[in-house]
Amino acid sequence: MSSIVEKVAQCLVEAGSTFREDQKEAYRKAMESDPGTSSCWVMRQVLDNALVAEERHSPLCDDTGIPHLFLEVGKNRQVTGELLFQIQEGVREGLRKLPGRPMAIKGDDMERIDQSGGLDADPGALAPSPFIIKPVEDDVLRLTVMMLGGGPAIRGVTQRVFHRHSVNAVVDEIVNRAIPAVSQLGCSPCTLAIGIGRSQFEATALMMEAMAYGDYDRQSDFEQTITQRVNASNVGALGLGGKTSVLATFAKVGPQRASGVRIVALRPCCCFEPRRASVNL
Repeated sequence: MSSIVEKVAQCLVEAGSTFREDQKEAYRKAMESDPGTSSCWVMRQVLDNALVAEERHSPLCDDTGIPHLFLEVGKNRQVTGELLFQIQEGVREGLRKLPGRPMAIKGDDMERIDQSGGLDADPGALAPSPFIIKPVEDDVLRLTVMMLGGGPAIRGVTQRVFHRHSVNAVVDEIVNRAIPAVSQLGCSPCTLAIGIGRSQFEATALMMEAMAYGDYDRQSDFEQTITQRVNASNVGALGLGGKTSVLATFAKVGPQRASGVRIVALRPCCCFEPRRASVNL
């Protein structure tokens, strides 16, 4: 097994089994702000589960997630077809090692749509999403693996927002969409991931970038405003009520066009997401 395949495989296992330190601290702060409540009890169970998963290198959740790959490329680095194939092989090995839940549907287009082809028993048969490749100034070739579950995808939404030449109008619409998404998800507290772009593809790519770079310790005024307003809904962990429906908001605003609309992609990441880890290749 090549060095790159091994690195990618281990990165995937880490992404699927480990909370980052800023994520752990976000849970601790949320529990301190809402002590003695049902919501606090839920968050403690989530954090305890994460600590056990990290110790055992086991999945954080039964829905082990679909691998999403974010590759940063410095100006002096090269991306070859061979590298991309090695990354894909590393993903397959990582899914087997984690192990990932067998979720790959067999068959032709129609059989995959209606699931009549059945499931492949090999966790490594689960194909990752298309690569997102971003040029960066740093002299790096860095891969971030994000393991994204089905519940947030079901509750996520990508739609136009009429901005009315006001940031507040955009925030209002995001909050109005986020509150029912968070309350219906169930696996909360959430982390909101938001991308704002010129097309559905760009907005979704920006949302992925927001998850790749998001830090619970560093929140912009824009992000804090959304978090605070959704938390005021009192949904709470698992919908049990409480001060923490959302731990944080990760948002990325991209280039915009002269238009009356902004395309906003919103994902209510579940209590274990964003499950991510990075490795230098």
